[in-house]
Amino acid sequence: MLRSEELPDCFYYQNKPTLITPNTSTPNHSLYLSNLDDQKFLRFSIKYLYLFEKAAAIDILKYSLSKVLVDYYPLAGRLRPCGGAGDDDKLVVDCNGEGAVFAEGFMDISCEEFLQISRKPNRSWRKLLYRVEAHSFIEIPPLVVQVTNLRCGGMILCTAINHCICDGIGTSQFLHAWAHVITKPTLNLPILPLHSRHVLKPRDPPQVTHTHLGYTKTTFKDNNIHVDINQYLQSQPLVPTSFTFTSAHILRLKRRCIPSLKCTTFEALASHTWRSWVRSLDLSTTFKVKLLFSVNVRKKLIPEIPQGYYGNGFVLACTETAVKDLVTSNLHHGIKLIQQAKSSLTDGHVRSMIDLLEDKNVKTDICSSLVISQWAKLGLEDLDFGQGKPLHMGPLTSDIYCLFLPVVGNFDAVKVQVSVPECVVEKFEYYMMDGLEEEENGEQNGFI
Repeated sequence: MLRSEELPDCFYYQNKPTLITPNTSTPNHSLYLSNLDDQKFLRFSIKYLYLFEKAAAIDILKYSLSKVLVDYYPLAGRLRPCGGAGDDDKLVVDCNGEGAVFAEGFMDISCEEFLQISRKPNRSWRKLLYRVEAHSFIEIPPLVVQVTNLRCGGMILCTAINHCICDGIGTSQFLHAWAHVITKPTLNLPILPLHSRHVLKPRDPPQVTHTHLGYTKTTFKDNNIHVDINQYLQSQPLVPTSFTFTSAHILRLKRRCIPSLKCTTFEALASHTWRSWVRSLDLSTTFKVKLLFSVNVRKKLIPEIPQGYYGNGFVLACTETAVKDLVTSNLHHGIKLIQQAKSSLTDGHVRSMIDLLEDKNVKTDICSSLVISQWAKLGLEDLDFGQGKPLHMGPLTSDIYCLFLPVVGNFDAVKVQVSVPECVVEKFEYYMMDGLEEEENGEQNGFI
């Protein structure tokens, strides 16, 4: 049994990973990325970790990946700066079929042992994903995969998928397509990928007709109103925190909303997490704080974005309030703000945002913000490569950005994960779970 939360070393079967290319010829062209794809805020890879009780055959995984890359051929290409000068330029995808990185390894650990330490990610988990040596983000291939076989016959599958090419819905669509090729090889993909990003092309000339709180064009801040929380967080030793909220916990949260307000699970949990996060940081009551959270706009646009679109079809909704109003009120205040931010995302508002991003000096304003990304309702936990659904699904690493994650085996539960400064961990944990851990009818509390 493991004596610490540190993972043992991973032993690679080959010195270098292989490149998996599409198994038939694919279009060779430059793929335009929309302004939502091309935001500097998204220039990273979404890193998923899956634990399976029984390993799939490596040859089958490789062959099926080569087949699905025929349909998702941009993931076998490479990012390029449009002007050819560097990372700051607009990016495109050179669909050259160069291939996805595929690494194979072995780790002396069992599924049961990994589950014991899987409550919170730690830096040693990075051993589970091959590190591509690169001078810049754009030199990293859009898709990197590592399959690590375990002592017990299980496997850990880690994927790094470029966020400029796929959003959460798109990554889920791709991973399920890969699994479909294995489990139903004679059937066509249930959803064909839509590659064109021109459905989100800016207008000519751009028309910025709305106010966009979530973006800034200047680094100037009035210190009497704002504080650079992000800079503070980056300067601190950070500790991952993780909380599982059952349906009973969420019901109790909603009951705290006075006067009563009809709201979704996400709205209640986002308001509670934002409020708890701000309270734990002990910010001055005169400061203003923001909440940025991902909203799928595929069905909000006119016309709607067609099915199969796997690019970034989400925007960050934004709301802002004074610290005093957030921490002294109950959840009603935050929920109302979140609902207003969501309802403001009309077709006109999103089109205005896309046009705003034509100005490459405009950046996502994260200096005084908590950022929440919703992974909980994407079907990520249902992935099956023919040997059963995962025992565990989550991110490879933890960050200052907050994730709402699915809970394997409990569709109604949500896991909240975010890293906070070591000096505020206890306070944050207290505020997040205060009064929610009571057992009702033998129910086990969800704090981990």
